[in-house]
Amino acid sequence: MLKPKIHPFIPIIIGVISISLSAIFVKLAQADSGVIAFYRLLFSVLIMSPLFFYKHTQELKDLTKRDWIFSSIAGIFLAFHFILWFESLRYTSVASSTVLVTLQPLFAFIGTYFFFKEKFSVKTILSGVIAIMGSVLISWGDFKVSGSALYGDLLALIACALITAYLLFGQDVRKRVSLITYTMVVYSSSTICLFFYVLIKGESFGPYSSMTWLWFLLLAIIPNLLGHTLFNWAVKWVSTNVISIAVLFEPIGAAILAYFVFAEKLVATQIIGGIIVIVGILLFVVDIRVIKKFFRKILD
Repeated sequence: MLKPKIHPFIPIIIGVISISLSAIFVKLAQADSGVIAFYRLLFSVLIMSPLFFYKHTQELKDLTKRDWIFSSIAGIFLAFHFILWFESLRYTSVASSTVLVTLQPLFAFIGTYFFFKEKFSVKTILSGVIAIMGSVLISWGDFKVSGSALYGDLLALIACALITAYLLFGQDVRKRVSLITYTMVVYSSSTICLFFYVLIKGESFGPYSSMTWLWFLLLAIIPNLLGHTLFNWAVKWVSTNVISIAVLFEPIGAAILAYFVFAEKLVATQIIGGIIVIVGILLFVVDIRVIKKFFRKILD
């Protein structure tokens, strides 16, 4: 395989920064959570449309009824993941919310255990216990700050479970359908779901300030399309385990950005709990040799 023109870790770092900006843009947008989620996905669909209609429309004819149902359900789960995660950012800190959402791999394993009968290993149990201890420590610290912060933590955990359900429904379809087509169908069904959610809730589709429209657009371009696209490019050159490790830096990037943008300060329980959660997830997704290799490459 030819070497890439740029080192893969450069796009990976840009990708981590891109997804870390998601929580910042959400907090800056002056709109209800459902509205922010709606425009994030609507703009993503509109931006992807030219590429989709140019190269991938033929694939729609090959989708089975099962593919359509599973993709639509995945889109609904994605919609409510965004609603609850965005809402959590109104009550708890960026750091707590993003760290708790990183528990997704553990929720995924629970899902595969019940649906696909995957077995527990000693490493899985150990990493799960460590990560849960970290999340309890974060929530305990937030409860001491305020009851509403604990409520925000709970919303973030439910959002984490919903994104896991989205991935579980999608993994079957992705075995047969290209990334562009699958993403287009899921984002479209999610946008439709969010449209009716906003309508039923009586939330406003507009007007908004020019800056809020900018945050909507940037949410679609940077975290949705740029961040994940860069990860998809990098996976050609590096292991998926490396991407898994890199994504765990999102809470760190988000917390740093929140400090400078919103002057959000971290308390000791958030720092310690966040570190414990990330260590637990690291132990879950990869083995120690891969972690050593990852940091060795960074230092080289």
